[in-house]
Amino acid sequence: MIESIDSSLIDWSRAQFALTAIYHWLFVPLTLGLGVIMSVMETIYLITGKEFWKQTARFWIKLFGINFAIGVATGLILEFEFGTNWSNYSWFVGDIFGAPLAIEGVVAFFMEATFIAIMFFGWNKVSKGAHLASTWLTTLGATISALWILVANAWMQYPTGMAFNPDTVRNEMVDFWAVALSPMAINKFFHTVISAWVLGGVFVIGVSSWFLIKKRQREFALQSIKVAAVTGLVASALLIWTGHGSAQQVADKQPMKLAAMEGLYKGGNGVDLIGFGVLNPAKQAYNDGKDAFLFKFSFPNMLSFLIDFKTDTYVPGIADLIDGGFRTKNGTALSAQEKIQRGKLAIEALAEYRKAVKAGDLDAALQYDAVRKANFDYFGYGYIKKPTDIIPSVPIVFYSFHAMVILGCLFILIFILALAYGKKFDKQKWLQYVAMWSIPLVYIASQAGWAVAEMGRQPWAIQDLLPVNAAVSKLSASSVQLTFFLFLTLFTILLIAEIRIMVKAIKKGPETAESTNN
Repeated sequence: MIESIDSSLIDWSRAQFALTAIYHWLFVPLTLGLGVIMSVMETIYLITGKEFWKQTARFWIKLFGINFAIGVATGLILEFEFGTNWSNYSWFVGDIFGAPLAIEGVVAFFMEATFIAIMFFGWNKVSKGAHLASTWLTTLGATISALWILVANAWMQYPTGMAFNPDTVRNEMVDFWAVALSPMAINKFFHTVISAWVLGGVFVIGVSSWFLIKKRQREFALQSIKVAAVTGLVASALLIWTGHGSAQQVADKQPMKLAAMEGLYKGGNGVDLIGFGVLNPAKQAYNDGKDAFLFKFSFPNMLSFLIDFKTDTYVPGIADLIDGGFRTKNGTALSAQEKIQRGKLAIEALAEYRKAVKAGDLDAALQYDAVRKANFDYFGYGYIKKPTDIIPSVPIVFYSFHAMVILGCLFILIFILALAYGKKFDKQKWLQYVAMWSIPLVYIASQAGWAVAEMGRQPWAIQDLLPVNAAVSKLSASSVQLTFFLFLTLFTILLIAEIRIMVKAIKKGPETAESTNN
């Protein structure tokens, strides 16, 4: 067993990583979303030959570049924190987790770095086709970068393609393609990237609405809105499909996360899907008998139906997952307490195995290793103190999930109205203001999605394999606290700088014939 860790160290280490991730994700989705939209605009320029589309694409490329530069800085810090703040994690799974991150750095980052220079400075130096290719390849490079980072994250949600080496006490990769192409990884990649396209669409429509409100750049704004609305609406349709797949993956591999997403304490057959609800703050324990909701609006049997298209499918709740005893495809579910006991057996067997190997007693070593293998599926539970520790923060996960879904519906409505009004969009002042103020809302929805993904799997750094209290580095809490505030200051300065530069570029506007006439 590991020695006792200061809880404040765990809290500050988590807070620092969350801080960095939140700031980093302010920049990444706009990079991915704007990348597709500006590439489409430049494609239209190549097809039509109209200078208008060239200048329109150049304007959005300028905003892409401002955002891209600052996003790289926060991403580098995020990767270093795995080694500084989570060294036990890095040691335990570094052979697996490091591989996709290395590929991301070697392939995707260099791809972006190569073609982004041509995209920005090659307008009059290379052919139209070559420049368009550089724009699409820059976007593709950013997307490939996201792919490998999301593969690494998906592995934390669903560890696969590995074997544990008791001699090195490390997990080692045995099947690269099982890691790279796991259902969790593929679905997470598409869902996350497509959500960034939605964010890019809302951003472009919101900024274009500002031009209409200011009675500037009418044609530029309306054409930008059209491209962004089409992109956003297509992305939204795909997002619903990938969101459904994501929920199915969560139901299969992270049932506690699904229960928290729905505020489901007691499961059963034919479980309702919560459309909206207000949790009961008086409910303090999973088994206290109090109603989970003060108010809720739900769709009968729909949660069961969405999992496998059967209205009577059994869905376990938080109490079921803690107490066990329900039927699964692999037999009867163990209780959390039973998993904790088996996890402790695995940890103790590993320790005895290493002692036996050191003493040269190979027969005993084999016996202990057999016990370790028989219980290794529950290895991480051996570091859990009590069963209720495996329950994530239900309010955070529940409200984040439903905020994401409700805001997503708002964005779909904006895309539909933008296309329906067409050139009459510039007469709809109310819609222009709604679109403009949806820019901060789409960032909230994007951050909420990650809150569901990461807070929903707590207390696990790696699902069922390593909790955060066993993954943290042995540091002083004060040192992590200090760097937290240093990063908070640095990232806030970077964010303010980016917003100021972006606002200045937006106020200047595109260099179109329309702007020279104003």
